[in-house]
Amino acid sequence: MAHMHRTDALAEAMAETARLVEAQLDALLPVPETAEAKLIEAMRYGVLNGGKRLRAFLVMEVAKLFSVNKTCAARVAAAVEMLHAYSLVHDDLPAMDDDDLRRGQPSCHKKYDEATAILAGDALQTRAFEVLAEPDTHADAEARCELVLALAAASGMRGMVGGQMIDMQSEGKQLNGAEITRLQALKTGRLIQFAAEAGAILGRAAPAQRHVIAAYGRELGGAFQIYDDVLDEIADAATLGKTAGKDLAQGKATMVSILGLERAKAQAELMAEQAAGHLESFGEKAGLLQALARFTVSRKS
Repeated sequence: MAHMHRTDALAEAMAETARLVEAQLDALLPVPETAEAKLIEAMRYGVLNGGKRLRAFLVMEVAKLFSVNKTCAARVAAAVEMLHAYSLVHDDLPAMDDDDLRRGQPSCHKKYDEATAILAGDALQTRAFEVLAEPDTHADAEARCELVLALAAASGMRGMVGGQMIDMQSEGKQLNGAEITRLQALKTGRLIQFAAEAGAILGRAAPAQRHVIAAYGRELGGAFQIYDDVLDEIADAATLGKTAGKDLAQGKATMVSILGLERAKAQAELMAEQAAGHLESFGEKAGLLQALARFTVSRKS
């Protein structure tokens, strides 16, 4: 019963965070009267189109463990969502994954055009770093620098973008389990891990606590991505909000193609439990973060 109650509490908390962070995004991306208005409209279209706001929730919920000011945390959460949105806008482009659907809506380049989508992604990325560097995000310049550095590392050549490159090169190739794990850790895992760590950076957490939060974020990211592979196999486009069965159609190796459906699912569940276990020392305060780990491997989309 407690588990059921936890699930409801998590859904409520995630919805509340989504509202808060979307209000912050709205404020951080005002549409000007000037000639570049179309760019900002496309940026807003790319980032204000719903979604689970999982990364935003991680930032806010970990920040809460360290009693961080809510507005500061919401700004960082908004920055992570901007960076994530830029990667999706670019990922959907014909030269990349070539997808017309995103969260059940036309992709940014379908709604506008390719050039606008490329520029909107570029500008979302730089805006994310601008927001992190602004004094309103944290009174301590060192904390802001640390956030900028950590997000850059998680999203650049040794993080998300590096992962995207490996992903592009691996189409039609048979990767082994270790190669897929590394691909997913870079492409998806590093940004999820950053979202968790950001709350600890904001809260100037002790190194030992930072380490625990990083481990949680790492396991959570792994569980999330393996379960994404599972969903790609079992869900339909209507539920997913994006094209289903794409991995198989493109000849992409996934953990499901290597382990089979049942073993991949079991692996994701194990990682989710390990993620939750990392937070034991925080006690009841980390309840929602533990529930989030379990939610990542039971969601429908």
